[in-house]
Amino acid sequence: MRTGPRKPQLLDNDNISQTLDDLANSHAIERLWTRDHTLWKSDPTEIENRLGWLTVLDHMHDGLADLRSFTQAAREASTTDVVLLGMGGSSLGPEVLRCTFGSSKGFPRLWVLDSTVPGWVRHVTTTIHPARTLFLVASKSGGTIEVMSLFAHFWEIVRQTKGNRGGAQFVAITDPGTGLEQLARERGFWRTFINPPDIGGRYSVLSYFGLIPAALLGLDIDKLLTRALAMREACRKTSPVKDNPGAALGAMMGTMVQAGRDKLTLITSPSMSSFGLWVEQLLAESTGKEGTGLVPIAGEPLAAPKFYGTDRVFVHLRLKGDRNTSLDRSVTALQRAGHPVLRLDLADRYDLGGEFFRWEFATAIAGHILGIHPFDQPNVQESKDNTGRVLKEVEIKGNLPPLPASTPKQALTQLLEQAAPNRYLSILAYTTPSPQMEAALRALRKAIMVRHHLATTAGYGPRYLHSTGQLHKGGPNSGLFLELIDTMKPDLPVPGKFYTFGTLAQAQAIGDLQSLQSHHRPASHITLGRDPVSTVRSLVALLTPTKAGSRKPVAKKRPTLKHRAHR
Repeated sequence: MRTGPRKPQLLDNDNISQTLDDLANSHAIERLWTRDHTLWKSDPTEIENRLGWLTVLDHMHDGLADLRSFTQAAREASTTDVVLLGMGGSSLGPEVLRCTFGSSKGFPRLWVLDSTVPGWVRHVTTTIHPARTLFLVASKSGGTIEVMSLFAHFWEIVRQTKGNRGGAQFVAITDPGTGLEQLARERGFWRTFINPPDIGGRYSVLSYFGLIPAALLGLDIDKLLTRALAMREACRKTSPVKDNPGAALGAMMGTMVQAGRDKLTLITSPSMSSFGLWVEQLLAESTGKEGTGLVPIAGEPLAAPKFYGTDRVFVHLRLKGDRNTSLDRSVTALQRAGHPVLRLDLADRYDLGGEFFRWEFATAIAGHILGIHPFDQPNVQESKDNTGRVLKEVEIKGNLPPLPASTPKQALTQLLEQAAPNRYLSILAYTTPSPQMEAALRALRKAIMVRHHLATTAGYGPRYLHSTGQLHKGGPNSGLFLELIDTMKPDLPVPGKFYTFGTLAQAQAIGDLQSLQSHHRPASHITLGRDPVSTVRSLVALLTPTKAGSRKPVAKKRPTLKHRAHR
């Protein structure tokens, strides 16, 4: 007998049923599998050459023997740590696998470094043993500024370490013909894995970008791929469409956006809490454009049903055998209050392989329903260009452009004065993660939600620029954006560049603020000062009533954005 809440019948909603019928009548599933670009747009640009995720599993399965021998060679080299240098699609999938599985016994620790904030870079640098560390330099384009800056840093660290093996400690993962492929040849990298070029970064978790880190963690790659292959076959089903797991999820997502419920809120079993990091990028970059899109809400603290607006739809990923009692109660309460909830059951952690494919397929279907192009990211380049302009100003003038001066209280108050139904608030934190910071950010999100009934998101900069950044500028104009900027001290140089890591991170924050403002998106910034955690806690205090009998400040809960390595 099933325990926990009864599986909801969200797909029996009349509007969703109509969408499923429309998908059948338009032969959407068949057209997706035949790579018919007109399913989305008349122009095939960045569609016909972005559908490799449909078949990459076969290529990866054929290469299992090579992955095993590569992993064994890394272990025989007494590798204690693996540091992945990547951004967006190159880093978020591996981060989910690291947080969900950890390292198997006898396998190295994995660090996913996708930040230019000097405190974060320094923490990884001082924790690893450079001469016994393998560095994965992962970039589809082969020239991402964050990845290349991090490579320059660690190349120098390794070179200066006694007993180092130089280029033999570096592995490249990239597309064919990139500058990174050439760099790997020139510097004598141990290996270069050339990924199929017809896969966009956010759809690449089941390619080399995700599977090489997974293999080095000691995961059973065969089992992970087998689950993904089973889901892929299920996503070929055309009759009835509601039995196609990817199409059904996509139909629900697209229909809910059209009904005004565009805040897709993930509720996950504790062991899978990091899954939202990957879903955030997939949904935000794929659908957040042309003034529409899904707003993924991941890692948000749970609250009573009365604090959620009518702009929400909930997806509950429930892992069998996990600590689900409290979540089951919360989900049941949401259903009883009339909120739409879709539950997806996972038998074990390896079902994550299937979920990766299900959500990719669903996102492509949702893009069709919304009439948008799910494989491009037209607004991401804006912040990159703005960063370049800010750095050019630093090179010429020697200083970063000043930001408007305001106190933390003024910045938050002015932003929240624009709170209204169907809006959301996004916290963009350019700082170093820690358990204390995680708890403070969670408390701030809950205080905002309880006080203003706003959905909230939180992301670390510059990571979010390659994730939710597209949605912020190209999606619905319903966001309020709060940048939290560290002092970046002490700083770290970027070898061979005129700027430091701290200057780069601040330039990225300023560049994105300029981009948001150019799109008339309400945005404020707060300088965190010498004690960033205390500054965030002070914002929580501003929003938390202190009268007798009022709500107490929220308790600290387990962080969802994990960055501490697992053994």
